[in-house]
Amino acid sequence: MLNKIIRYFLENRVITLLLLVAIIAWGLSTAPFNWDGGLLPRNPVPVDAIPDIGDNQQIVATEWMGRSPKDIQEQVTYPLTTSLLGIPGVKTIRSTSMFGMSFIYIIFDEDIEFYWSRSRILEKLNSLPSGTLPEGVQPSLGPDATALGQIFWYTLEGRNPETGEPTGGWDPDELRTVQDFQVRYSISAAEGVSEVASIGGFVKEYQVEINPDAMRAFGVSIMDVMNAVQKSNLDIGAETIEVNKAEYLVRGLGYIKTVSDLEEAVVTVRNSVPVKIKDVAFVNIGPATRRGGLDKEGVEAVGGVVVARHGSNPLEVINNVKGKIEEMEAGLPQRTLEDGTVSKVAVVPFYDRSGVIRETIGTLEDDLTLEMIICIIVIIIIIVNLRASVVISSLLPIAVLAAFIVMRLLHIDANIVALSGIAIAVGVMTDIGVVFVEIVIQHMEKPENKGITKGKAFVQLIYRAVSEVSTPTIVAMLTTIVSFLPVFFLEAQEGKLFRPLAYTKTITLVSALILGMTVVPTLTYYFFSVRISSKNVRKILNIILIAGGIVLFAFTGVYVALALPLFGINNLYAHRWKNEKTVTYINAGIAIFAATVYLTSEWLPVGPQKGFFINFFIVIACIALILGFFSLLINNYERLIRWCLDNRWKFMVIPIVTLVFGLTIWLGFDSLFGFVAKGFETVGWKNFRQTGLWQASAGRFPGIGEEFMPSLNEGSFLLMPTSMPHTGIEQNLQFVEALDKRISHIPEVETTVGKWGRANSALDPAPTQMFENVINYRPEYILDKDGRRMRFKTNRKGEYLLKGGSTYHPEDGFRLIPVDSLILDSKGDYFRQWRPEIISTDDIWQEIVNVLHLPGLTSSPKLQPIEARQVMLSTGMRAPMGLKVSGPDLESIEEGGKLLETALKEVPSILPSTVFYDRAVGAPYLEINLNREHMARYGITVADLQEVISAAVGGMPLTTTVEGRERFPVRLRYPRELRESPEELSNLIIPTATGAQIPLKEVADIDYTRG
Repeated sequence: MLNKIIRYFLENRVITLLLLVAIIAWGLSTAPFNWDGGLLPRNPVPVDAIPDIGDNQQIVATEWMGRSPKDIQEQVTYPLTTSLLGIPGVKTIRSTSMFGMSFIYIIFDEDIEFYWSRSRILEKLNSLPSGTLPEGVQPSLGPDATALGQIFWYTLEGRNPETGEPTGGWDPDELRTVQDFQVRYSISAAEGVSEVASIGGFVKEYQVEINPDAMRAFGVSIMDVMNAVQKSNLDIGAETIEVNKAEYLVRGLGYIKTVSDLEEAVVTVRNSVPVKIKDVAFVNIGPATRRGGLDKEGVEAVGGVVVARHGSNPLEVINNVKGKIEEMEAGLPQRTLEDGTVSKVAVVPFYDRSGVIRETIGTLEDDLTLEMIICIIVIIIIIVNLRASVVISSLLPIAVLAAFIVMRLLHIDANIVALSGIAIAVGVMTDIGVVFVEIVIQHMEKPENKGITKGKAFVQLIYRAVSEVSTPTIVAMLTTIVSFLPVFFLEAQEGKLFRPLAYTKTITLVSALILGMTVVPTLTYYFFSVRISSKNVRKILNIILIAGGIVLFAFTGVYVALALPLFGINNLYAHRWKNEKTVTYINAGIAIFAATVYLTSEWLPVGPQKGFFINFFIVIACIALILGFFSLLINNYERLIRWCLDNRWKFMVIPIVTLVFGLTIWLGFDSLFGFVAKGFETVGWKNFRQTGLWQASAGRFPGIGEEFMPSLNEGSFLLMPTSMPHTGIEQNLQFVEALDKRISHIPEVETTVGKWGRANSALDPAPTQMFENVINYRPEYILDKDGRRMRFKTNRKGEYLLKGGSTYHPEDGFRLIPVDSLILDSKGDYFRQWRPEIISTDDIWQEIVNVLHLPGLTSSPKLQPIEARQVMLSTGMRAPMGLKVSGPDLESIEEGGKLLETALKEVPSILPSTVFYDRAVGAPYLEINLNREHMARYGITVADLQEVISAAVGGMPLTTTVEGRERFPVRLRYPRELRESPEELSNLIIPTATGAQIPLKEVADIDYTRG
């Protein structure tokens, strides 16, 4: 069967070539890289930076504003958790109760379909028995996404529509209104968006601040005012009436539109005189209570976070979001400021994952290209046959394109892990091509086959050769594939992380194997059967090759193009060489030199600052050393193996030493030879491990560290310090403002935006004491949108030429030059944006740590946005490693945590600034203890009293205005000056059953309680 397949494609070469063209076209269409498909429609493989290794999780969020965490836990979180336990496929349930909010995280088994689990939760929530939750409390299912889906963050700013320069001119409440009722809805309509959550600014609301003295004078209770507010905001429809045979729709207009509408509402009538709301309260427009905010470089900001739907293509979603932003920009409000400047609201991104995705994929694309070039160099050197080298090398890109097709069909995302599987397979793919082509060359060189290069005889020769090695090649490939079978059966996070690698490696190898048995024989036939017998035709073709190379170099400036004229010139003078193979050797040398030049220009192993020639010689040295070693091994293999067999015991010393040395490097000297130290300690040498030899060896060979997932350079940090649990909002605002101001002064930092508290999303359960500062730092060298370094024009002195006519030399002192001021030049130099003392991103992080020291603020581990989401989804903490402290009571846990923090900071291998203890003690309580005996004396019920306290202190949203698209709450409460201290609270007016009003202190006591 296998031989029949090989024969069919070899004899039907037109079909094979059509299949090859189809694979190349389809592969180019599905390739995840940022390629211009031209006439080909683009349907790329979904792209992300790293795989989502989070749990199969759904979130149920419940809001009960004003309630303490204890109330939330006992009355919402616990009953909901017990009700949700019976859902099929639930693995575990975690929950968090915080002020006003309950979050329940339902972890399902990995084999449970994502949207099926959501339907089961909704079914359970809709069938909760009455009385399970307090009245008016309604749980909701979170967005169909995970926290890793937060792919795009932005702020709203006033900017000049012509220049794009910041202009200001907009208040935080105005920007928040634009965000909530324009921007949020527009972006939510983008394909693939699950949620757009608002953060920062002030939510506008109508505030009715009651005057207790006026209420007492008019004999009005707080309940009377509440009823008046609720009944003052109503539109009705009254069917239709006909007037002169025309039908008119009847509407009663009564919605609140202005403050005066609310002020004129009647509370009651005294002596035929109406008592209006304005008589007993102050009505104004103000900010609602908030539990989160945004700060950009020390200035209050308004923004939002875009969350991608589960299973969507993040890069495609971001492009859709940007498209929606462009569509709605014209409709965003603008105004003319007092100085005549036009200020228009603009959407300004500060975190855009498309950058890190493109940079990651671009890096992998470059790595794959360089890997293929290296393979081509090795093939040319080893085989010394350009025809064979071209056939073998062509297998690599074609097999990769075929792998992209299969990835698209199997819905395998292209990320750093999946594409690494392709990179791993490149070397083995080369072996497939080498085996099939080399065996054909061997058959061609047999005496009986001399001169057979065309026709059916040549087809038969290729068929016999390929059939001879096809079965052993399949067996060898199956051995490689089977070795990865355990990876396919990994579960949980390990499976999600490494299965894509196993899939892509297997897919690529199978693709290469199939192409090797079908396409490679056909290509071998055409490349080896083409013989140009006419000298004139050869001369014309070589002249065309020379001219084409010169034209290509003139238009592109790529020096590698000069290899084509060199090929042509060498071929024109081929008749002057006595040995026919000399031409082949020279052409092979030209190809190797050209490939090495290109490899050097893309790789730059010792860095751009060292110049091209130093990098070129380093590349040459690497190639020469590695290939030289293997050439010596091949040429002297017979003598070497004879010596090893004759001196078996001497030879065994080499693998034994290598094994011991390798284990020492891997496990560490102390772990591997610990038994020796224990032996000496047993016989009485107790301080053997403190000897100089042991200490030096253990220090030199500590062992190789382990990491679950390698760190990805995302181009930004996520700083996550916390303040003390009792810290108020005003202090937290000062913290985040100070952090952003300090960090923004670091030259390598491009922008910094800090978030305190939570965004309006179930995916963000952060308390007000938690900060998230997104710090975008400049790349070491200026990059284009695909993450590739850009070159700029310089003169002979090494000075950068600027558009204004001036120059800049890096040795004159560090200075940031805008990209628009530099002149692009494909032959120029890269522009470095870091100070000379900044070598890596670790140095930038250390600069951030140096300015982080603020009293009352904890330190923060070094995290990046995607990395932080992964860590928090995996561990529930904001650090990849932590200790859980258990104890009989909170005081013991608190004491133990502090002792551990102090001890861990003294461990030599731990950076002290990364150790912090999350306090278990929460915010303090101000508890109002009701005296039921006194309440009974005045005829006051618990419900009535609690409602008055809730409305007066916390504020109660009574109704919602309808102003076109916009909706604003109307809230009733006491003025701030009458509710800021326990003494003021004790004087709250409480209506009694007889109509009299008494202070709260008559029926309740106010006490401080530790949280």
